[in-house]
Amino acid sequence: MITLDYKLNFTPEKSHLIPQLHERVADRMYHLFTSNGGLYIKIGQAIGANAPLMPRPMQDKFARLFDSAPQIPYSTIHSVFVREFGATPSEVFAEFDENAIASASIAQVHKARLHSGEWVAVKVQKPDVGKQIEWDLAAFRAVMWMFEKWVFDMPVYFVVDFINDHLRQELDFVQEAENARTTAAFVASEPRLAPHVHIPTVYPEYSTKKVLTAEWIDGVRLSDRVAVRRLMGEETSNPPAFALSSSSKGTTNPFDGVHLKGGTRSIMHTMVSLFSAQMFSWGFVHCDPHPGNIIIRPNPNPSLRSHAQLVLLDHGLYVRVEDKFRREYAGLWRGLLAADWGAVESATKGWGIGSPDLFASATLMRPVKFGNRPNERKENGNGEPEELDQYEQSVRMKAKLKGFLSDTDKMPKELIFLGRNMRIVQGNNQALGSPVNRIKITGYWASQSLTRAPNLSLTQRMREYYHDLTFRSIMFSLDVVFWASKVRQWVRVRLGLRRSGEGFEDELERSMRGFAKSTLGVDVAPGAFEG
Repeated sequence: MITLDYKLNFTPEKSHLIPQLHERVADRMYHLFTSNGGLYIKIGQAIGANAPLMPRPMQDKFARLFDSAPQIPYSTIHSVFVREFGATPSEVFAEFDENAIASASIAQVHKARLHSGEWVAVKVQKPDVGKQIEWDLAAFRAVMWMFEKWVFDMPVYFVVDFINDHLRQELDFVQEAENARTTAAFVASEPRLAPHVHIPTVYPEYSTKKVLTAEWIDGVRLSDRVAVRRLMGEETSNPPAFALSSSSKGTTNPFDGVHLKGGTRSIMHTMVSLFSAQMFSWGFVHCDPHPGNIIIRPNPNPSLRSHAQLVLLDHGLYVRVEDKFRREYAGLWRGLLAADWGAVESATKGWGIGSPDLFASATLMRPVKFGNRPNERKENGNGEPEELDQYEQSVRMKAKLKGFLSDTDKMPKELIFLGRNMRIVQGNNQALGSPVNRIKITGYWASQSLTRAPNLSLTQRMREYYHDLTFRSIMFSLDVVFWASKVRQWVRVRLGLRRSGEGFEDELERSMRGFAKSTLGVDVAPGAFEG
């Protein structure tokens, strides 16, 4: 229906009706995804991750498509356990809460206690998801083929196999357990992160492809911004709630009166550093760092008890980044921040990307214009951006994206998930008032990773150290911009010109919205870049 609607009604003659067309399609898609659930939610989230490139109604619908779903009944959970363990939940565990404490698109989580006394979180896959998956992915494949070959003439089909393979991995809880152990080992090997990041321990003897049992964590979900600020001592009106509470009624909140040091700045510094290390140092990247998958708790280390520890959950979706591409991606980031446009163009050309400035803007989430390239925007007689009708806007966007994807055979498909990761981290920082300069932290990790690359000759390593030193001197200017933004933010809040909580990421969002309007003719909704 969506394909036919666009085929019949997306025409110059019906340009004035295109807003209603987009509205119909957005409603139809949203209903489709939320009604079917399962992997349809995941596909909807993938659309939401690219919401700024979508028509306005789709931005409004998909920018915040949360991964939540109704619970399945305990009788179904009972059947899953009998198939997987040959025993009921009450036989496998000393205690098992029949009411789930969380339910998402492909699984739900129950609290249980082992016979040895430890409390655990038991993630149980919903049976219908496994039955549907190949049909769902076949439908996705067919729709993407139609969009490329019949409706939009856009190169989108090239990503289908890559996305399908990674979505299948999310249904294998044995693989998820291995991902968690791998990430825990990486974290333990990095002294800058080991004290401040925790990956819940998995219990393999209580885990299968359909059931995953891991250490229970009491903490505040990052999605509860008020509670996070209270825990970090930035709001003291009421004690924070905690994310994974005991199912027993009357349980005392373990964080009553707890105020940790470092504020939200320490949390976001750890988070940006963690995902930068994954991208540039480890080549093993968690692709779903939305705030519901991150818990903040007091550090269990007695010497750090007054500081926060970040706990990363849900290790089903990871992407591996090969050494060659990882070095190229780190070099791209260093080139972007050092204004080395030659390095940026060289990398993007090798990846089959025809619009390096558009790619740079999407990567940094701020407008980037290369050198003395002519301004491509169309202006009216007053020097202002020319107003385009809906059809002309879409045609311009299509031409830009086709030019962007100039050679899809060369494009590293990992960029799809790396871009998603970065946008969500950016949104997390923005939601907390931009307490850290995310771009600078990411740039430092990228540059430093190149100095530590294996198999470099002495001359090559010395050259990388020289580039890193030069990069750090250049980065001082970005610090000036960041702190100037913080000063402006403080002054404007005091003068009542801006609401409290806005920051550096909000300024970047406003500039990106202007960039999208002038360069692509796209009207981006406020908040569309929040991840």
